[in-house]
Amino acid sequence: MATQAVSDRVETIALLNDRARQGLDPTARVVTTRTCLAAFCDLDNFPAMMLTQAALMRAMRHCSFTDESPERDFAVMTFRDRKVWLKIDYYDATMTYGSDDPSDASETTRVLTIMLPEDY
Repeated sequence: MATQAVSDRVETIALLNDRARQGLDPTARVVTTRTCLAAFCDLDNFPAMMLTQAALMRAMRHCSFTDESPERDFAVMTFRDRKVWLKIDYYDATMTYGSDDPSDASETTRVLTIMLPEDY
């Protein structure tokens, strides 16, 4: 694949990932690990858990990416003085297999996982 084509494909994936992070992709899924939630709230307190998830999602929407993540599919952020990771994975439309082409939004479902480093 030519260098420009690779660059265009990477940028397309990055823009689709940005849309998913911003809540603009109706097919994207956001998952917060139980360990991550438990680090910030009492899991038996449903209102606190929902507020914590909302705050984590707000942080995810405003996180920044390094040059080491040109597709903007992995970020490290600080949330309430703890390191939290954001990872985006690509699945086919049925969520059965990995996506053959993450640059094709019509055949890719993005799963955004918010987790602690020890969850990985």
